Amino acid sequence: MVVRYTRNLILRGVCTIYLFAFLSLYTQIPGLFGENGVLPARTQLDLTLQADLIQKIKQKPTLLWIAPYIGLNVEYMMDILCLTGICLSFMGFVSQTFCTAPIFMIIWECYFSLCQIGPTFMWNLWDQLLSEIGFLCGIMAPVFSAEQAKVPTPTDALSLWPVRWLLFRLIFSSGVSKLVTGCPQWWSLNALTSYFELQYIPAPMAWYAHHLPTWILRMNAVVLNVLELAVPFLFFFPNRKVRITAFYLQVLLLLYTIATGNYGFFNLLTICLCVSLLDDQFFHKKTSKAANPALVDFVSTATCILVYGGIMYGTWVWYKLRVSDNRTIQADIGFNQGQFNYALYHVIFIALYNEAWSFCSTATIAVINSYANSKGLKKKIMNTLTSIFYSVVVCIAFAISVVSLINLHPSHNTTSEFPLVQLKQMYTNIERIHIFNNYGSSYCPSRGNERPEVIIEGSNNIGGPWYEYHFLYKPGNVNNSLTFVAPHHPRLDWQMGSAAQGTYHQNPWLMSLAYRLLTGQPEVLALIDQAHNPFSKEPPKYVRANRYHYRFSSWSSGSDRAWWTREKVGEYFPIFSRDHTPLLEYLTKMKILTDKPVPEVNESFKFILDSLRAVTARFEVNLLLWGVITAGCAIIITVHDGVETSRFESGLLRWVILVAGCAIVVTAFRGANFGTIFNGIK
Repeated sequence: MVVRYTRNLILRGVCTIYLFAFLSLYTQIPGLFGENGVLPARTQLDLTLQADLIQKIKQKPTLLWIAPYIGLNVEYMMDILCLTGICLSFMGFVSQTFCTAPIFMIIWECYFSLCQIGPTFMWNLWDQLLSEIGFLCGIMAPVFSAEQAKVPTPTDALSLWPVRWLLFRLIFSSGVSKLVTGCPQWWSLNALTSYFELQYIPAPMAWYAHHLPTWILRMNAVVLNVLELAVPFLFFFPNRKVRITAFYLQVLLLLYTIATGNYGFFNLLTICLCVSLLDDQFFHKKTSKAANPALVDFVSTATCILVYGGIMYGTWVWYKLRVSDNRTIQADIGFNQGQFNYALYHVIFIALYNEAWSFCSTATIAVINSYANSKGLKKKIMNTLTSIFYSVVVCIAFAISVVSLINLHPSHNTTSEFPLVQLKQMYTNIERIHIFNNYGSSYCPSRGNERPEVIIEGSNNIGGPWYEYHFLYKPGNVNNSLTFVAPHHPRLDWQMGSAAQGTYHQNPWLMSLAYRLLTGQPEVLALIDQAHNPFSKEPPKYVRANRYHYRFSSWSSGSDRAWWTREKVGEYFPIFSRDHTPLLEYLTKMKILTDKPVPEVNESFKFILDSLRAVTARFEVNLLLWGVITAGCAIIITVHDGVETSRFESGLLRWVILVAGCAIVVTAFRGANFGTIFNGIK
């Protein structure tokens, strides 16, 4: 199986996602991590520590420690790392020449270093996934020259194997976590009746999906379970048509998720991983027709039909599918929690044996082909040793990452019960660098049909009137339409949604946000809706926050009604003023307010970085992201870098340009409020 072009496409796709991630984060650094931001980076990384550089890196592995050695503070060093990542990932996006292992390791190190600034706004699920795939790309990419990308090698399939294994862990873990936690909503298949409404930042289509008939949403839950629990086992199936069908099914699910929810670059990154299910014949179909006789093609098609027919039959049995009297399809899970846990215990090890066999066969074929297909004894020895080296590296990666899969079963969460204690210890030792991660999410939409939301208000009089602060993307004003945000990830808006699930004591960064609003810090105000800022001229004297319950408006409300309805349920945090003593003491304790002098910054660096920041600040973030991608696509189409392309890639680039162009137009005229176009339909 030839996967040279497939591998190259994944490498450039990952560069694209890194470009989105770096650009998105770069626009938010001053407001989140700047000297006057919500959580200044200096509070997470004390550059005044009296220790050598090696000791500091051991304490927290990040390149940000280098800042004082080149005359910068942490904020400006974050800018340097972001800009480095932007330049390298853009180069890898527009040209295969720059998709080499050293480039990917630099990109990975830059992003990993930025993520070390703190878990409050960093290290979401997609940050962890991007970190892991970036590290794997360092293994998968050519080592020295892109010339290696032009010729298929026996190690191509071997180096691509960990990406497919990561995709399996990601999808299967997501499916298992929905049921293993015992969430009543998922077990009753009613989770999607409230899921779209409870997302932190719903997309415009979420409103329409929420109002689908209940039986359709329940059937969607069945399909979701099957796609996440059964189909991942086909990722390593020897029949290519089975794998290609699995690719289409997963991509359709991800496109559905993109249309109904804003999860940053997560779904685009997962689609990029799904490309590992394909091979070069998928992109060059003329050669595949010549290579496959009619009988072989018939057997392959029959096998695919039998496999997916078996899955459909199993779904019919295990989910008790039936047609009701009113001609709707009804479903109920036909097994209980105990049976599921028992089956999961055995299925995990079946999966491990299956994937271990897949790896061993892939590695063996790579080693044999390296020797057999090389000319000359010296070439045979070098290529064979290279294949053996890749086999050892991938084997170690596979062995360590096995821990994340075994951890899915509750009985393996403690070290004493873990079947492979040594692997568990190895996984624990390297867990902090996030090159292997757990992807099971315990999300359970059991909060009823109402979503909590924190609304911050300001006033110049303690007795009122109070005016609301509006955020750019999260629900606030019930009349504001839902927005398309992805691939941008607005970290403050997202964290506000997370904070609504708890109290302000559990989210101390909110006290800093309140203080920044009281002092009118422009860096923080840039992260909220400036067009509707009630205190644009002068900051308020008092701020407070209330908790509201939001619900989607009913279908019958029509286009003349709001998208949301809401009800105030109580106070979230009390009234604070700029000179509120407990607030100032708390912020001083958190080191957000400090009397220490600000470190001096190299004036040359400062001038260059401030100038770049001033230029990019003039663009709305979505306009910036899509504008850069459009420019990159234009460069790819007009400049040929000597690496073979396919009709698929050319068509894909043109579609990206079309989508990016539409996004730019909508952003320019609607202020990034993409969902406005749905008002007429609604």
